Amino acid sequence: MLELDCVESATIAECAPAEPADVLSDAFQRDLARWNGERLRPGFPSERWQDSLARDFQMRRLEADFLATLRREIADRARTAPKDPEAFVAWFEDLKQAGPGQNDVLFPWLAEHATRDELRWFFEQEAAGEAGFDDLVAMTQVKLPNQAKLELARNYWDEMGRGNIKGMHGLMLDGLVETLKVDPLIENTVWESLALANAMTAMATSRDWAWHSVGALGAIELTAPGRSAMVAAGLRRVGLSDRERRYFDLHAVLDVKHSEAWNREALAPLVAEDPRRARAIAEGALIRLRCGERCFERYRRALWRDTSTGEGTNSAIPLLGPIRQ
Repeated sequence: MLELDCVESATIAECAPAEPADVLSDAFQRDLARWNGERLRPGFPSERWQDSLARDFQMRRLEADFLATLRREIADRARTAPKDPEAFVAWFEDLKQAGPGQNDVLFPWLAEHATRDELRWFFEQEAAGEAGFDDLVAMTQVKLPNQAKLELARNYWDEMGRGNIKGMHGLMLDGLVETLKVDPLIENTVWESLALANAMTAMATSRDWAWHSVGALGAIELTAPGRSAMVAAGLRRVGLSDRERRYFDLHAVLDVKHSEAWNREALAPLVAEDPRRARAIAEGALIRLRCGERCFERYRRALWRDTSTGEGTNSAIPLLGPIRQ
């Protein structure tokens, strides 16, 4: 838990971290994930609302430092994004091949070689780091221009199973959690996965980062289908039924159509209306992809032994030999 220099008599402006936090660290990301869980959970008014407000202020300052750190990592590349709508969409779509973390060798390995236990561990990390795409879309669409708002609404409706509870994507994910008997808790999750969820939540819950969130969500739609197809192939190989792996099979197909519509109906009109948005959307997409890349690197270190260092960080699963490509 982060140590915060705040006493009951202090004003909100006087409440500050006792020392600068390392925002790309295990301790910080776990604390931020717990705070996100608390602040987004429906509740009731509290008599101690001033304490809650002070805590929120402290964490929002730290969250802002976190986003600023992520933004600096990708700033140079984001500056290359064109401001012409058609050119921007072409630049954005190129991220599918050339963006951070794309074509990572982890996923062919999951499809072709990973054991059931290794797939379970991978899925546990992904499930724990899942920020809830439906909720992120819902928070992002607030006060957006109408055409983009409609596209996000269509996407949200698909996430909600078009009104059929059995078709809700979140429930499909929950079903796979039960099938694989994983326990996606903060305590079981590597900090890189938590950082991905924390970054997505931070962008979606702050109106200053709304255009970034549009880009980050669009990057998910753009890049997820290929990875989903390979995870589905791995789950099929270890014996999961069509129903059990439905979540990944669905996203391997549906997100291709979602991405095309997102780019056409949201990204292009938003940039045409205000070219300044191109940079913010590009930054959001690159932040999302860089966070994903960091996850894939950590997963590989956990799943494969580095023969040069003997490194292998997850004692809960067997460690393999060199990368098999």
